[in-house]
Amino acid sequence: MSTTADAIRSAEAHSAHNYHPLPVVVASAEGAWVTDVEGRRYLDMLAGYSALNFGHGNRRLLDAARAQLERVTLTSRAFYHDRFADFCRELAALCGKDMVLPMNTGAEAVETAVKLARKWGYEVKGVPDGHAKIVVAAGNFHGRTTTIVSFSTDHEARDHFGPYTPGFEIVPYGDLTALAAAVTPNTVAVLLEPIQGEAGVLVPPAGYFQGVRDLTRERNVLFMADEIQSGLGRTGKTFACEHEGVVPDVYILGKALGGGVVPVSAVAADQDVLGVFRPGEHGSTFGGNPLACAVGLEVVAMLRTGEYQQRAAELGDHLHRELNLLVGGGAVTAVRGRGLWAGVDIDPGHGTGREISERLMERGVLAKDTHGSTIRIAPPLVISKEDLDWGLEQLRSVLAG
Repeated sequence: MSTTADAIRSAEAHSAHNYHPLPVVVASAEGAWVTDVEGRRYLDMLAGYSALNFGHGNRRLLDAARAQLERVTLTSRAFYHDRFADFCRELAALCGKDMVLPMNTGAEAVETAVKLARKWGYEVKGVPDGHAKIVVAAGNFHGRTTTIVSFSTDHEARDHFGPYTPGFEIVPYGDLTALAAAVTPNTVAVLLEPIQGEAGVLVPPAGYFQGVRDLTRERNVLFMADEIQSGLGRTGKTFACEHEGVVPDVYILGKALGGGVVPVSAVAADQDVLGVFRPGEHGSTFGGNPLACAVGLEVVAMLRTGEYQQRAAELGDHLHRELNLLVGGGAVTAVRGRGLWAGVDIDPGHGTGREISERLMERGVLAKDTHGSTIRIAPPLVISKEDLDWGLEQLRSVLAG
């Protein structure tokens, strides 16, 4: 495709709608920068919704993938392969859990967690078959499968995809009283994002997750943390739950676990939870394939050093200091987030989130809007301070214009 317009025209002619992408066509990328089909460079301040925590074209991850490509890429789970045990052991250790169940996409991992919680509820807790309930939060985003959108409060994601899957109770995010009231003897799990990304990078009140952990222990309910977007270094910790000093029963992982190279997701828990699955009860042809395990194993090794978590914490402090200086100046009404992750609320008088994102694109910065008036900033954790400052300067210029 010789031009951006040509490429977009062809894509629109031959693909169904899902996202509403910005009109940029990326042809190559390295680190925190991408280059379009016409040679223009852009600073990536979205990082594939945190799938690219380690940057575009990370040499360690590409080398791991190349080496595995020459050996074997898929066996299906009909057989073992020589990378599977290492990946499962090392990822379980990173999570502080006994075992993991590898899948592919984040939505697959959430679906796996839903099935896991129900089966645990019936076989361990003793909930009557078919009566299990899972409590979730309003404003959640856990994926787009039929079951997952059944407990979404986002009308764009949910409307006209029914009939919906029953068995979910929705409560306000951050409201411990409402959560406690929703938990009944038939509740098998509470499923929450430690930070709600799609909702605008919403951080719960201090102490909320400690309260959730205490409540779920007291009521014999699984606490399942969807760390697909918040986990693996993004917030300055390996897991965002660590900011509250809590450990869930179940971690749900994805995005950065595949390093932006291949889709890799997983559910991590102890034997007394994940052990309820028996052969033939759940599966995935590509889940835990050799290529995914090779890349995922390298991701785990990179996270074990703590380097990326520390970088996200330090640059994140700088990011939030700079963004908070914009609050009260007329254009920005609020800033939220942790680490290298921020939601910036734009005063409607200065434009919608989409319009601000388009103006940033014109100045060589790629970010993305959500819920009308919010833009999300989540650059790769490998971004330099100089590049981060340049991107923030473009944001200031756009808001001043």
